[in-house]
Amino acid sequence: MITLAYAMGGAPAGGQAGGGMEGTFFLIVSFGLIFYFLIFRPQQKKQKEQKTMLDNLAYGDLVMTTGGIHGKITGLADAVITLEIADKVRIKVARSAIGTVLQKAGAPAPTPSTKS
Repeated sequence: MITLAYAMGGAPAGGQAGGGMEGTFFLIVSFGLIFYFLIFRPQQKKQKEQKTMLDNLAYGDLVMTTGGIHGKITGLADAVITLEIADKVRIKVARSAIGTVLQKAGAPAPTPSTKS
């Protein structure tokens, strides 16, 4: 009959103490890289594209605000943009409120698509 102490045995000869530390460190670094490439990097890229779009606004651009208002840029300042949303109806919005440039000034008008 095998005794319990003999069946369990001792620590293997030449084993490293604290071997779990490298594995834990590797796991933490792996999660850090995953978060960087899946969350932080795409967010930084989108912020950079938004800043570039806001810096390249010009008179006559057709834009849409983040609130959904469509208008034509008639005035530009550092932080405020004047939009003409109808004939002789102008509003001032913050530059950061511009969500999308629909048509650049001087660009041909987009052709409407027809469904058959």
